[in-house]
Amino acid sequence: MNIEDSLLTCVHCGFCLPACPTYVRLGDEADSPRGRLHLMRAVAEGRLAADSDAFATHLDRCLGCRACEPVCPSGVPYGRLLEQGREAVRAVRALPARMRVLLWLFERPRASRVVLAVARVVRATGVPALLARVLPFRAALPLAMLAASAPHHGAGVTSAAAATDRDRGDAQPLRVGVLTGCVQEGLFGRVNQATARTLRANGYEVVEVDGQGCCGALHAHAGDLEGARRLARRNVRAFEGAGLDRVCVNAAGCGAMLKEYDHLLAGEDEGLSARTRDVAELLAERDIRKGGEVAMSVAYDAPCHLLHAQGVDEAVQKVFEAIPGVVRLAVEGADACCGGAGLYGMAQPELGKAIGRDKADQIRATGADAVATGNPGCMMQIGALLRIEGEAARVVHPIELLDESYRRAGFYDGER
Repeated sequence: MNIEDSLLTCVHCGFCLPACPTYVRLGDEADSPRGRLHLMRAVAEGRLAADSDAFATHLDRCLGCRACEPVCPSGVPYGRLLEQGREAVRAVRALPARMRVLLWLFERPRASRVVLAVARVVRATGVPALLARVLPFRAALPLAMLAASAPHHGAGVTSAAAATDRDRGDAQPLRVGVLTGCVQEGLFGRVNQATARTLRANGYEVVEVDGQGCCGALHAHAGDLEGARRLARRNVRAFEGAGLDRVCVNAAGCGAMLKEYDHLLAGEDEGLSARTRDVAELLAERDIRKGGEVAMSVAYDAPCHLLHAQGVDEAVQKVFEAIPGVVRLAVEGADACCGGAGLYGMAQPELGKAIGRDKADQIRATGADAVATGNPGCMMQIGALLRIEGEAARVVHPIELLDESYRRAGFYDGER
């Protein structure tokens, strides 16, 4: 289906309005999904110029959270249409320089590894955490996000990085390759390690995949679809050459991207999209092994691209159920975006701050010991806002909790 036909599937029923964070906050029809679709249709039909301020402004204000998709009775593929609309904007309006630099960086693995290694060194000094509490918000946010990516050795979560993997001895384990990602590997490498350990503990054969890189999600969300295709093709070559049964992703935004490679590449993905699963989905396909007790309360905030774009929720609940002692607390508005949304903080700092602070307040109200969410951007956004507000930010990936539970049960180091 081409873009014009896809746009025509919107019947302007309005079910998307209460689900849209920007419409709820701004009350402007043009900042709703159906309003943006109306603008896209006007551009596609030649009634509005792609370089018009209205078109660019309202598309740039969209978080791309895709909360509108599950409630749409017509099945409008809003996420893909938004990316195509932004591509039309980018053809006549360049991205801000700082955003172009970041996208350039993530296309080059060697350069991004160096930059992220330097970021880890700076993070380890503790300076970002200190400055984040005293600087004005715009200057504090990136520092607080970096500080929020640091590992936590408290609240029931410790490092198991030195553990030796041990599987369940399944006769024919499925071969799984893990997308290590760019930011995920650079700042949250511990999550990738925990993913491999927990998969092996549940009977999967985890193999390393060389030649992979950034998934291209940031490029696609920014409207650089050609850049996203270049990165997607590289990943297809890497994973297809590894002889895998499944591709595992532990970052919600990356998972949604890989699952849509078939659309992005118009069928060139060699079936990679169909074999991609979130780590929670893979674990839920088995009878997840229960670990040792981790006595703590956890506020789970579902990443938009896991809940709305991938439709994964029940599988995450099964992961929590496999961790004795963890009490999962409900977060009011847990299905609403945290305001991170990739590079949104650069494009819309004030709106992102307002939406993010609402999320931080809702999480704080739970009184939980820790926050769990399955996306690096969400972990950094939520952790940063809590830090800026003076809270002891303990934001973890759900797989880190399961990994700690397994460590306590003795599943590693040959203990059991």
